[in-house]
Amino acid sequence: MEVNIKLDNLRKRLLELESVAIAYSGGVDSNFLLKVAKETLKDKVIAVTLHAIMHSDREIEESINYAKEFGVNHIVVNVDNFKIEKFIENNTDRCYYCKKEVFKIIKEIAAKHNIKYVLDGTNLDDLGDFRPGLKALEELNIISPLKECGLTKDDIRYLSKNMGLNTHNKPAFACLATRIPYGTKITKELLKKIEKSEEYLISIGFNQFRVRAHNDIARIEVGKDEIYKFFNEDLLNKTDKKLKEIGFKYVTLDMAGYEMGSMNK
Repeated sequence: MEVNIKLDNLRKRLLELESVAIAYSGGVDSNFLLKVAKETLKDKVIAVTLHAIMHSDREIEESINYAKEFGVNHIVVNVDNFKIEKFIENNTDRCYYCKKEVFKIIKEIAAKHNIKYVLDGTNLDDLGDFRPGLKALEELNIISPLKECGLTKDDIRYLSKNMGLNTHNKPAFACLATRIPYGTKITKELLKKIEKSEEYLISIGFNQFRVRAHNDIARIEVGKDEIYKFFNEDLLNKTDKKLKEIGFKYVTLDMAGYEMGSMNK
């Protein structure tokens, strides 16, 4: 089966690298990569998670728990993205400047642990979206073995399920800054409002969603298979009230539903 050949190629590639530090978010891709790397390289792999305000606390906690299950040396570092002026300005190249600083830190950590290479979880499907951060990875010689071995998101989910990984059906979850339109200044307050709003959607049972912030307007995107849940006056009222308590002035529901990278249009 072709997907198993890709997995074999991934293991061979990891063996070539000998020792690796994985930029680890605990998401579908990095969790799969960490699992395979641990099985292949044993103690010659570390996971590095950078905790910044654009990452939800829930995601960080999940990454810590998953890494413990694998028995991997997991390093969590607090970083302040608000020292990166280009991040705050939030132009279309925001991700480039953010990735550049973040991966410099990971490379420094790798060097301190005598690790040869830094890896990230970019997969083949990621090349189809607008991702200026990929340029930063190339400049820093970060290796993306999932992409190199031709693994798609569906491949990774399929293999993750076979391996018994809880993340096999985990929804995609990009950094919170992706909820803010380019050109709108990023603030800690706005990121916290988005995080709290999305935590609320989790609490009422939504699976795939985004809360996009347009100044004082919250635009809720949920999966097309979940929009029907809002055809309920009580839920609409509760959601409207909750997000206004969090700090938004207006609360809207996007009729087109969730779409990855919709802010990149």
